[in-house]
Amino acid sequence: MDSTAQFAYLNGQIVRWNDAKVHVFAPVAKYGIGIFEGIRGYWNEEAQQMYLFRLAEHLDRFAFSQKAMRFDQGPSREELTKAVVGLCRANAFRATVHIRMMAFIDGPGEIGATGPIGTAITALPRQSAQQSIKGASAQISSWMRMPDNVMPARIKCNANYHNARLATMQAQRDGYDVAFLLNSRGKLAEAPAMCIFIVREGQLVTPSGTNDILESITRQTVIELAGRYLGLKTAERDVDRTELILAEEVFHCGTGAEIVPVTSVDRIPVGNGRPGAVTQQLIEIYRAVVSGKDGAYPSWRTPVF
Repeated sequence: MDSTAQFAYLNGQIVRWNDAKVHVFAPVAKYGIGIFEGIRGYWNEEAQQMYLFRLAEHLDRFAFSQKAMRFDQGPSREELTKAVVGLCRANAFRATVHIRMMAFIDGPGEIGATGPIGTAITALPRQSAQQSIKGASAQISSWMRMPDNVMPARIKCNANYHNARLATMQAQRDGYDVAFLLNSRGKLAEAPAMCIFIVREGQLVTPSGTNDILESITRQTVIELAGRYLGLKTAERDVDRTELILAEEVFHCGTGAEIVPVTSVDRIPVGNGRPGAVTQQLIEIYRAVVSGKDGAYPSWRTPVF
């Protein structure tokens, strides 16, 4: 990989990027037994500071994912916090980055192994997607979002993303930017690595937590910001696929993607086929808060330097 990062974190140490390796016989390689978090670090040029966004909440979900996957105890929150901050400092980033924190089953174990726990953290520069400006096209996927009694959809385990990968590959080969997955009841679930919102009759609507979605930190952030800044309440409920066509606006959101307008679904324009006003306002509000340009919610931002 052509990386602009010099260092990664592996099992308690900051190591050279090319030395961050796991044996091919480890259960994470054989069976994909691992969990992860994607975390954003936002560079504020004026303050000469990087802010890790909602690190505490990411660590909460990281711990829950390990519990749900029956992992043995890994590093403490304090150790992980120190590791993330130390890695960003070691790489001397002066740009917005995407951080990937991973826990996995290492060693020579088989499919039922619960340890030993390996921990790895990587960070690479990553700016906002251009789709946040021009909007994205969505396809209702023929792949179904896996239900909670098949795989725990509300956690970030590696194996869940095979479902997302198949839907993404189909959508891209069919000429779309992103896939939207329905659940086993035919209701809207989520996009690969992203939650979905619609604006309908002046109200924000998003699939509820019992629709086989990830319990998304960005989703909760959007709900909070929409209420505080725009006075919009969010309905968390079942969403039918035809509501995507009836909606005035559609957008998806996630740590990596941030907030991206969706301008068409299955080649049918959403609203007037351009990014909507509510979505554009939320993008501006979100970026100001995560970067610290808006000083609200200081507990959401962990300074690095």
